[in-house]
Amino acid sequence: MTLLTLVRHGETDWNRARRIQGSTDIPLNDTGRAQARATAERLRARLTPDAPVVVVSSDLSRAHETAEIIAATLGVAGPRVYPQLRERAYGEAEGVDSAEFLERWGDWHSAEIPSAEPWPEVRARALSALRQIAVDVRRTTAPAAASVIAVAHGALIREIIRHATGGQLPPTGFRLPNGSTYDILLERDRLRLLSDVGPDAATDDAAPAEAPATAR
Repeated sequence: MTLLTLVRHGETDWNRARRIQGSTDIPLNDTGRAQARATAERLRARLTPDAPVVVVSSDLSRAHETAEIIAATLGVAGPRVYPQLRERAYGEAEGVDSAEFLERWGDWHSAEIPSAEPWPEVRARALSALRQIAVDVRRTTAPAAASVIAVAHGALIREIIRHATGGQLPPTGFRLPNGSTYDILLERDRLRLLSDVGPDAATDDAAPAEAPATAR
């Protein structure tokens, strides 16, 4: 059994401009760095004292720097990198803003984006990453139960949450904010969501979000 806290990376300039990032490697901006520090402080307040803490991240710089800031704030080792945690590749949509997305491909839910990574592959990749992380952490921290902080990306985290809840969450139109956290319990091959995903959640790296006409 492994407890993982999934963290969406801090803000980038492309997030602010509502542009799709996907696999494009866009760095954090100053707001994103502040969000990473604030997330670390929230995590510090609820971590079990003296228990091992392991920080991991995607290899994309916005996630990796977020993880570095969190690790430094918590006073633990720097992040281990797992490329499988990187964001969905959005093909021809990368760099496109929400208005152009709507014009070219229409509604977010039914959009067929040329060269984009298929959603089932995103989910399979994400779940494989979590299983590998759990194995690696147990190998290095057993018999102690470690807290794992995994910094990744909005669309990938959303697919993990959907898998854990049988597609019930996040609700349609809800978006995962930069710096937000979600606790997941991994038991063998079963995932259970321990966090609420409420109406204040904001968007993934696919800048048009799930409702481009109302994107904010």
